[in-house]
Amino acid sequence: QDYCDDECPHMFGSRLNSMKDRPELYDDGELSDVRHWVQRQGKIRGLGCVDFNYPQHFHSWINTEAKAALDEVGLVAGAVCLRYPSKFARGAMNHPDANLRREAIDLTKEAAQTARDLGCNEVVVWSAYDGYDYPFQVNYHDKWKQLVDAFRECCDAYPDIKFSLEFKPSDENTRFFTVPSTGAALLLVKEVDRPNMGLTLDMGHMLMAGENPGQSIAMVGDKVFGIQLNDGYTRLAAEDGMMFGSVHPSMALEAIYQLQQIKGGFQGHLYFDTFPQRTDPVKEAEFNIQRVKDFWRAAKRMDRKSLLQIMDDHDAIGALNLIDDVLRR
Repeated sequence: QDYCDDECPHMFGSRLNSMKDRPELYDDGELSDVRHWVQRQGKIRGLGCVDFNYPQHFHSWINTEAKAALDEVGLVAGAVCLRYPSKFARGAMNHPDANLRREAIDLTKEAAQTARDLGCNEVVVWSAYDGYDYPFQVNYHDKWKQLVDAFRECCDAYPDIKFSLEFKPSDENTRFFTVPSTGAALLLVKEVDRPNMGLTLDMGHMLMAGENPGQSIAMVGDKVFGIQLNDGYTRLAAEDGMMFGSVHPSMALEAIYQLQQIKGGFQGHLYFDTFPQRTDPVKEAEFNIQRVKDFWRAAKRMDRKSLLQIMDDHDAIGALNLIDDVLRR
């Protein structure tokens, strides 16, 4: 497949669980197992990699079988993404029981070994459960130290694997996360202080947090290990998982522009964390891929001298005219 091109030199991945959607559109057999979802992703034009959830996607096969399934459809592993089971509902790395905290850390290391076995070098850590619901419910300093210590242990155990925290401000499982914003996430990265510790920034999560994704990407810089592209209507605590750039095209454009500006170049792949329940998931992924390529070209077309002048002058109208100009070409 044509994974990337000179205009957009990054590999694309898309949410594997979305391959369960609209099964009536799939003519090549059943969709009851992760094997079938990988096979369906192999039909997405322009897709290059698959991100697996751990341990959810590894109940019915072993790592070598997963690797063989990728080889069969011409894809590679992009990352292994933690999905801590519901037994950690009171916390994973933040669980009040030290034995369960240890189990969560060990599970994170298992995910790192799975990444090694699959031939990728990134573990994305999103915990649905590390946080709290009410004031005075937890000791904030203790919870923070638990995360710092846990990530240091994981990073030191697997120095060849990037551990990438994906923050989220709120969720139906956890009203307040221990790491609820890009700023807090970047502070955690600095305190962990390991070269293989960084962040995965999700567009929807940044919007939910009231952030401008372009600014967040710029502030994190080369510690952006991963990016998850989507869009949403930013209603309170709602993660819509809409197609990239469908609701906030100007923010999508700036997010892509800021990725292009990362010193040393963004080193990750571009992943679509979208929820196409009512849409053909294959066509939806292909639309997202083309959309990113369009935004990538548009960001490259920006006249840098004009842009710097606009920024120096805080020129809002100039900025809006520039956006309109590059998107219309």
